[in-house]
Amino acid sequence: MSTPTANPVYKLELTSSPHVHSRWNTKQAMWLVIISLLPPVVASVLFYGFYQLFVILVSVGVCVGTEALIKKARHKEVTISDGSAAITGLLLALILPPNFSLFFTAIGAIFAIAIGKEIFGGLGYNIFNPALVGRAFLQAAFPVAMTTWAIPNFSDAVSKATPLAAFKFEKITADLGAMFMGNISGSIGETSGLAVLLGGIFLIVIGVVNWRVPLAMVLGVIVFGGIFWLIDPSKYPNPFFHLLAGGFMFGAFYMATDWVTSPLTGKGMWMYGGGISLIIVVIRLFGGLPEGVMYAILFMNGFVPLINKYTKPRVFGEVK
Repeated sequence: MSTPTANPVYKLELTSSPHVHSRWNTKQAMWLVIISLLPPVVASVLFYGFYQLFVILVSVGVCVGTEALIKKARHKEVTISDGSAAITGLLLALILPPNFSLFFTAIGAIFAIAIGKEIFGGLGYNIFNPALVGRAFLQAAFPVAMTTWAIPNFSDAVSKATPLAAFKFEKITADLGAMFMGNISGSIGETSGLAVLLGGIFLIVIGVVNWRVPLAMVLGVIVFGGIFWLIDPSKYPNPFFHLLAGGFMFGAFYMATDWVTSPLTGKGMWMYGGGISLIIVVIRLFGGLPEGVMYAILFMNGFVPLINKYTKPRVFGEVK
């Protein structure tokens, strides 16, 4: 006759949220984003020359140094090893015009970290995307330098105008193939749709970026841009032009998807991405500026707390 086994001991463990974790911690995710930006960096050098590496190095170095100094001044732990400041510097550099002043780059980097990030309390507390805050400041402070473009190395164009500016002021539509490859005028890391797409797909596949925001933006610009194109194709560009022009692709994969400044819920991400696309199309077609990606993302960043509030799922068992 077998002896009875002892009752198993069950252990109840209580832990605080979050209970669902990503496969990557914050530091790993940050450095994976940096790795994904290698294609746009390589494209910037190919199309605009090695000087762009100095712009990138200055931007990254000043961002990291500014964050370290502010942390020390506030008697906080210096956390530059997490890569967040380096990402801000790299993103800022890639949305600047070719051959941009190193002095102006440093000023933008200081502003991005000090005002765009640390003034709110540091990583995880900022309301707006720091790199876009830095660019917005440079756009307001140095408008001429921020709209001075260069002809790519492999282009036979005679005008330095970007595709958006050429369409806005001259109703000239650029070749979509050149726009996809990046052989057009524009910011050093934004022009090559192919390079940005490679990095963006990599981030989605490994789970660093949520696919909903980029897809919502793509579908949104196709719908909103397509409506006007169908109304009058001679006056408005086709939606694929909106996809490849300016900083749309870069913004969709790298700016709008920022963990801190984008919504937490799936429904909120769809609303957020669609709202960004609507604003982009309105600014491009009816605004005084040829481009609106930066302003659209910053504007929707401000609505993220409201979106999170009204799209959060109901707690299990909650009664109205």
